[in-house]
Amino acid sequence: MTAPHPAVPSATPGLGHPLDNPVRSSLTGPHAHFAERRGRVLRYRPDITPWAALPDAPGTEDWADAAALAGPGGGVTLTAFREPPPAGWEIVFHADGVQMVDDGMDAGPDAEAVLLGPRDVPDMLELVARTRPGPFLPGTVELGTYLGVRRSGVLVAMAGERLHPPGWTEISGVCTDESVRGQGLATRLIRAVAHGIRERGETPFLHAASSNTGAVRLYESLGFRLRRRTAFLSALVPAQPRRPVDARTPAREAGRLEQLGQ
Repeated sequence: MTAPHPAVPSATPGLGHPLDNPVRSSLTGPHAHFAERRGRVLRYRPDITPWAALPDAPGTEDWADAAALAGPGGGVTLTAFREPPPAGWEIVFHADGVQMVDDGMDAGPDAEAVLLGPRDVPDMLELVARTRPGPFLPGTVELGTYLGVRRSGVLVAMAGERLHPPGWTEISGVCTDESVRGQGLATRLIRAVAHGIRERGETPFLHAASSNTGAVRLYESLGFRLRRRTAFLSALVPAQPRRPVDARTPAREAGRLEQLGQ
């Protein structure tokens, strides 16, 4: 029987909604023990996931702190961010995305799903290399529950938990090997992961690239609804950092993000 759908968490007065800056909400909340910080900038341990979080309106000092955390030539990966980085930073990835929240999904456990842990990481990394669902590193499994399906001992599908703002848990790492596509394994695993999230009294959410229309349609059919449009950005710190230009100033040398990201 499907677990009752919990009340959707609301914004904390004066702090905005936890999903508006989900990485920051996670690293100042349930995932604080994974956080590395410099000034107002936070990031996950580099072996866990590349996501970092700047303040909602970053200034020059924030970009300098982000550069110091990553080191010369290092990468800074952000979500819910549309401003360009300062001059000298190289944008290596930019994509528009969607953020979707559970709106009455039919969630429940799956008899074939097995719990994945540290011993399964080599198999998980192999599956990710074949299917490319997004960032997944050796330590990502520490972020939450990961479930998988094995056929003849081979891991062929998985899904799990990533970001964890207070009251919410992100479903991520959803991937299915080409040999078993069309069998509904992704749907089953999403429902199973969502069931575990709801059992804790939290609400599932997820992100997807706007261009991945097939995935967006699948999530909508499962009972997710669009909450907001967002963007994903990854940029490299200049090899020889200089005093950064505030990303909010009209005379920024970096130009418009839409131009740089295409």
